[in-house]
Amino acid sequence: MVITRFAPSPTGHLHIGGLRTALFNYLYARSCGGKFYLRIEDTDLDRNVQEATEAILKAFEWVGLEVDGEIWYQSQRLDIYKGYIQQLLDEGKAYYCYMSKEELEALRETQRAQGLTPRYDRRYRDFKGTPPSGIEPVVRIKAPLSGEVHFKDGVKGEVCVQAEELDDFVIARSNGVPTYNFVVTIDDALMGISDVIRGDDHLSNTPKQIILYQALGFKIPNFYHVPMILNEQGHKLSKRDGAMGVMDYKALGYLRDALLNFLVRLGWSHKDQEIFSLQEMKAFFNPKDLNSAPSCFSPHKLEWLNSHYLKESPLDTLKALLKDFSLPNGFHALSPAQQDILLEALKSRVVTLKDMAHEVAKVLTPPTHYALDKLKNKEQALEVLNALVASLKAQDFSSPETLDETLHAFMQSQGLKAGVVMLPLRIALLGEAGGIGVKEALFILGYQASLERLKVFLAL
Repeated sequence: MVITRFAPSPTGHLHIGGLRTALFNYLYARSCGGKFYLRIEDTDLDRNVQEATEAILKAFEWVGLEVDGEIWYQSQRLDIYKGYIQQLLDEGKAYYCYMSKEELEALRETQRAQGLTPRYDRRYRDFKGTPPSGIEPVVRIKAPLSGEVHFKDGVKGEVCVQAEELDDFVIARSNGVPTYNFVVTIDDALMGISDVIRGDDHLSNTPKQIILYQALGFKIPNFYHVPMILNEQGHKLSKRDGAMGVMDYKALGYLRDALLNFLVRLGWSHKDQEIFSLQEMKAFFNPKDLNSAPSCFSPHKLEWLNSHYLKESPLDTLKALLKDFSLPNGFHALSPAQQDILLEALKSRVVTLKDMAHEVAKVLTPPTHYALDKLKNKEQALEVLNALVASLKAQDFSSPETLDETLHAFMQSQGLKAGVVMLPLRIALLGEAGGIGVKEALFILGYQASLERLKVFLAL
């Protein structure tokens, strides 16, 4: 069975790169009918933030990545890790190192001066003497002295590291707290993780973890190290480029389906398809199709996808989503039909829910400035609108269709072209030469508000 996991550290909010990693692991498990676990790696007690853990869980809830079983917390498993450290000590596969920080730094300075790579010299690997007093030892693993550590990565291909490039790395600090590579290995093994999909910034950790798997007799999982996400200039992604917390995207008005669709295409593809539902992602995802080259974060692509999903969203869904944004009271005073016409008119014109809320407010707020420079003949515009005001009746406002009929009848009776009527009418109602359709605007505002706006404009 395929069993995957996502294992963030609660030192900050879940960012876009982390969500992509979680998504890949989730999709692979679901595509195979396997299991997907969430593990909070909170052993770094000095840097852990409870709010960060809560933010990670909120992000998972928002995007709909359901996890199997209980959430694992490493901070609750310290006794388990200490048991395995003791096992390695008892089996002679690990040892206490009494080298002080000052001694280790002095050794590294000497090595640097000699042009060597700084590393621990294994002086306590086979130590049998009396330990120096006043030193709380760390625990180091006995790494192989010769040969190589190699594995086949699902993205990178064959990876081989010579033993001389690895030292006897620390698996438990002097305060007894185990190190990152050790606890990751223990947990992945005990959770039965079969496949690890993670960023290639972890590639250098993998040989160390393989050494630990072998020392403890655990089965080694399959590894897939995904290249990082770059900005459009080919540099590391910054907050300005889009490396924000996942919930920041929600606050900006992006839809979760658009964000997931965007992320799945950052490093994975299926034929020439661009638009994927979550069900399609689950059906088609295979980590063997992950790209070996870094992917490019394009804000324009995300905006395009979000626009697509907004257009495809049912109106009831949009109303529910817009509750998180500050819609004006005037929107809630509209009839359901007026609300529907307004949202339908806007959803093909905006990029985000935040944009939509802003545009709703613009339509429902009487204009204070008018695009008068767009009118070629102001006197004619005044004559046309005065005549139109006189011809409009309350019953015309029963639907956009009846308003359309009324406007066409008015133009025919006056012998006027559409542009001569529609442009000044739009400017009078909305203040701008562009925007939603005129008949929709009249219907949304209703008879009284439309007449009031027209009279204010004419009084200018």
